[in-house]
Amino acid sequence: MQHANTISLPQGVAKTVTRAELQDCDAWERAFRNKCKDHRYYEIVDETLEGGFEHHYLVLEDDSGEVRAIQPVFFVRQNLVEAVPGKIRSIVDLVRKILPRFLTMRVLMVGCAAGTGDLGACDEKDEVWVARALHTCLGAYARQNRASLVVLKDFPAKYRPALETLHTNGHARIPSMPMTRLPLHYRNWDEYFRTLSKATRKDLRRKFRKAERAPKIDMEVVNDIAPWIDEVYPLYLAVHERSPFKFETLTKDYFRAIGQRMSERARFFIWRQSGKIVAFSFCLVCDDAIYDECIGLDYSVALDLHLYFYTLRDIISWSLRQELKFYYSNPLNYEPKLHLDCELVPLDLYVMHTNALLNPLFRRVIKYLGPTRHDAILRKFPNADQL
Repeated sequence: MQHANTISLPQGVAKTVTRAELQDCDAWERAFRNKCKDHRYYEIVDETLEGGFEHHYLVLEDDSGEVRAIQPVFFVRQNLVEAVPGKIRSIVDLVRKILPRFLTMRVLMVGCAAGTGDLGACDEKDEVWVARALHTCLGAYARQNRASLVVLKDFPAKYRPALETLHTNGHARIPSMPMTRLPLHYRNWDEYFRTLSKATRKDLRRKFRKAERAPKIDMEVVNDIAPWIDEVYPLYLAVHERSPFKFETLTKDYFRAIGQRMSERARFFIWRQSGKIVAFSFCLVCDDAIYDECIGLDYSVALDLHLYFYTLRDIISWSLRQELKFYYSNPLNYEPKLHLDCELVPLDLYVMHTNALLNPLFRRVIKYLGPTRHDAILRKFPNADQL
């Protein structure tokens, strides 16, 4: 296996390789075999994502030459005030009229460019070893490639024990925008609906009645979206453009590849009214859980018919019929999820400046730029303290 960079570790080496160099590497499949987004997903993201992402992979070997982990990383130029509203953002925008790159940096990110991060340990028992190896090599690797920051992106809270070595050695840990989870311990939608507050039930009944008075909406579930991609992709973009956070933009090729190469996990929900597609949702089903990755809506009817809630009801109802135990939803749009009794699923960012002199100050400042500080709804969730 050829490699452009080799960095010494206390107990091994870290080698940088490309995706093409992993094709015959047995460890690559083992690294994410127990994850919903396995090695195939990282390959699809690498191949199909646009927007200046430079994807690489760190092969972490021990002294015996055994590959203990393969960790996806990527370089991207990041806006540090993406999540900051109000006066601070206005001032920054004014400065950027003169200095377009003010408060933007080239960043080395660890994890997935389109989703949550995972440690790529070939054996889960090695996660602490992997975290220590990353702590040793990431700063040097970032500096070699002229990156000012190292960020472990959107790592679930379950990794906190393993990643404590980073938190106590130069990395600031700040909360990222969390996912949400709804336990599905109900027989059907009606039983779940009865557990909601009286005000929420009244509001949802009103919304559903409005949709039911319109021409009938039919739902179809498919594993491959390719035949309908030209119809559904503009709906995805319509929702994406309304989001206050736009880290990555998924492409048509991304959706096609998911359906073709991960069909056993991919579920594309399509809603039609009078033959026209008015909504779609892309989900992944893994073990006993469904992960709602993104939604697309036709805004010429979506707001009037409350299609967000209509589609959510259909997905939860379908999941209950499949006897799934958990419904996960991606970050943002927290207010309806609060009223639907979802709980937060904390995600963490581990951030370090590659300049050792600047990093102590940076660690203090970055906490004020954290995305969750400016979302008042998050504090209303019962488990908000876990962030």
